[in-house]
Amino acid sequence: MDEAKQAAQMLDQAQALLITTGAGMGVDSGLPDFRGNEGFWNAYPPMRHLGISFAEMANPHWFDTNPGLAWGFYGHRLNLYRETVPHKGFATLLEFGQQKQFGVFVFTSNVDGQFQIAGFSDEQLEEVHGSIHHLQCTVPCSDSIWSADNTSVQVDAATFLAQGELPLCPHCGRLARPNILMFGDYGWISNRSSDQSERLRTWLHQIPSGKLAVLELGAGLAVPTVRYKSESMIRQYGAKLVRVNPRDTQVPHGHISIASGGLAGIKEIFSRL
Repeated sequence: MDEAKQAAQMLDQAQALLITTGAGMGVDSGLPDFRGNEGFWNAYPPMRHLGISFAEMANPHWFDTNPGLAWGFYGHRLNLYRETVPHKGFATLLEFGQQKQFGVFVFTSNVDGQFQIAGFSDEQLEEVHGSIHHLQCTVPCSDSIWSADNTSVQVDAATFLAQGELPLCPHCGRLARPNILMFGDYGWISNRSSDQSERLRTWLHQIPSGKLAVLELGAGLAVPTVRYKSESMIRQYGAKLVRVNPRDTQVPHGHISIASGGLAGIKEIFSRL
């Protein structure tokens, strides 16, 4: 039996579906791949000239030292994610997961909000690194987190610098920032993500041992948060794991790995049902 068929049977027999995703999930929707400096610099050419890597750019110190550059980077991403249409794999997963006795939950390191745009409820998600669609104070002056829905950031397409007024904290008037966990970040307010994590724990506790399937999509080894979560489900809940990744294909014994991109892997598996 081929791996995709085995994966389809494994998912079909489960009573609950946990979808775990990394950055590879959004590539098929047209979102940039920041894998390595070249991928980042291809998406943000001015950063190449400045010699700034993604890890260096995704750091809160820019909001203090160069707010226009910081909000140029995050403002461009905010606008891009708002405009992006999730690929059809999202709808496939939502429809399949909703048919399960205990439903579906998502654990993602992505901050792009693509699952919500695709129809997943906020109650079905843990965004472990936060969300670009929510803001907080840079100080921070309080634990307040608010929606970015009414926030508009104009970005110069050539320089990737923000233009005009930048988002401000409604409580103290200082500069605001996305509620995202960045590198070297000691000011991130984690309350929203912590609440999501508690909802995931509550959901998992109702599922009988051995009845959970984990479908991991586009989660590599560079930042292994999602991989650790997927494999912890095997130990804690007797889950079965299906890992879909074009490069980092290793998987614990007794589980299934499919060497594919996210959308192609979803199509390959679900065509076997």
